[in-house]
Amino acid sequence: MTIKEAQEKIDGWITTVGVRYFSELTNMAILTEEVGEVARIMARQYGEQSFKESDKNKELGDELADVMWVLLCIANQTGVDMTAALEKNFEKKNIRDANRHKENEKLQ
Repeated sequence: MTIKEAQEKIDGWITTVGVRYFSELTNMAILTEEVGEVARIMARQYGEQSFKESDKNKELGDELADVMWVLLCIANQTGVDMTAALEKNFEKKNIRDANRHKENEKLQ
């Protein structure tokens, strides 16, 4: 599925099953919650924290998909074409960071 297809599919789901989009501010808060759930898994799976019983069935992929879902909801409701935005972002990074990381001694 392309990013454009994902945005369209999410919009279709929101306007039928979901009834309507939450407000942009509500979705921003939900996005923050979802990123926190990703952080929780990362801290337990790759960091030093141990899993609580309630965290053991959480899957990183599912939580990352939740982040993407809400991010694409925000893009839809604010009129952002994420394919175009990501392509433009790559252009920016290719110019700004063309040598930056190669010259970073910390990455050697």
